[in-house]
Amino acid sequence: MPPAAAPPAPPTGWGPAPAAPGAGAPGYPPVPSAAVPPPAGYGPFPAHGTPPPGYGTPPPGYGAQPPGYGPQPPGYGTPPPGYGTPPPGYGPAPVHGAPPAGYGPGRPQPVPAAQWRPPALQPGIIPLRPLGLGEILDGAFRAIRANPSVMFGLAALVMSIAVAVQAILTWYVGGQLSGAFTDLQDDELVYDGTGDLIGSSIAQFITLPVTAIASTALTGLLVVSVSRSVLGRKVSISEVLRSRRVWAVVGFTMLVSLAAVVALGLIVGAVWLLASADQPLAAGFVGLVAGVAYLLALVWVSVRTLLVTPALMLEERPFWPTIKRSWLLTRRSFWRLLGIYLLTSIMVGIAAEIIVYPAAIIGLIAFDGDPTSLGAIAVNSVGSVIAQTLTTVFLSSVVALLYIDVRMRREGLDLELARAASEQPA
Repeated sequence: MPPAAAPPAPPTGWGPAPAAPGAGAPGYPPVPSAAVPPPAGYGPFPAHGTPPPGYGTPPPGYGAQPPGYGPQPPGYGTPPPGYGTPPPGYGPAPVHGAPPAGYGPGRPQPVPAAQWRPPALQPGIIPLRPLGLGEILDGAFRAIRANPSVMFGLAALVMSIAVAVQAILTWYVGGQLSGAFTDLQDDELVYDGTGDLIGSSIAQFITLPVTAIASTALTGLLVVSVSRSVLGRKVSISEVLRSRRVWAVVGFTMLVSLAAVVALGLIVGAVWLLASADQPLAAGFVGLVAGVAYLLALVWVSVRTLLVTPALMLEERPFWPTIKRSWLLTRRSFWRLLGIYLLTSIMVGIAAEIIVYPAAIIGLIAFDGDPTSLGAIAVNSVGSVIAQTLTTVFLSSVVALLYIDVRMRREGLDLELARAASEQPA
């Protein structure tokens, strides 16, 4: 057997060959092995395939688990507990579809189709659907602007005639009463100038039915104009005046007024009989209780009959069936009708007093404080015409719209009005 050949000599410049296994290349540190001790302070070298100390025991075939991540669950594909939970300090995890924190509300969700409603048809001054308070008041103003020749022209004409008649009666009756009270002044029973004021006040109270009847008839006539304005139509003064149903309105108002006067007379008569029978406490108690009951009954009847005027003007029915029908229409709307009508009355009452009081003061100053003089009555009459025209026009518009609103809520009148508006000629 020939002897083993010696290893070849390294090339020139490469340095001596490594003398033993584990020795590194020239210029590099030796490869550590079991035979070579580790550097000072590093501990023994781990065996091949053994993880360094402190890394825990890794699952079979998965390699080492980094420190601080907790034990790794067995089995590939199973997420560790708390997956999707943000680290501490980052707040809760966002819900799927929600925007990140600080970016405002997310995209609005679409409205279900069942909640969408088409806009109400509005051929005229109001939308054809149940109305709110603001829409009723706004509709009253729109009714005046839609047909000013009827709403203002006719109203001013009727109220001017009524106030002129009232002024003449006031001047005549007030002068007669003022003379009677002046005779009492000579007997020192009243103070100087009081007779003129008392005579003028009594004369205005006596002539009050003149303007009351005119206002009632005018309300019925204006209801016709408002009802046409709801459909976007206009009527002329001649067409309004041809409506003979207004006499039914005047008749009903006179019946209600007569019943109120009779009831008040019964109360006053009962109190007077008790007082004349030396029963002052009983007379005072009866007068107080009966007076409060009378006022409550007056308010109740006024609201329950509030829709009689538009019903008589707009429905082609006999008199008493129309009264009964309008009474039933207000059965479940008493408080709503009372609130709206009371609010409207307060509004127009304040507006009327703003006009009437300055006119009265001007009349007294200009004519030496004599309210029964023809000049003072004329100035007061001008203010009264303006105030009552505005009051009657606005109140009648509100009453007409309340009637239409109640019928739309109860009887589906909006559908009939929409059909009538679609059938009207272009």
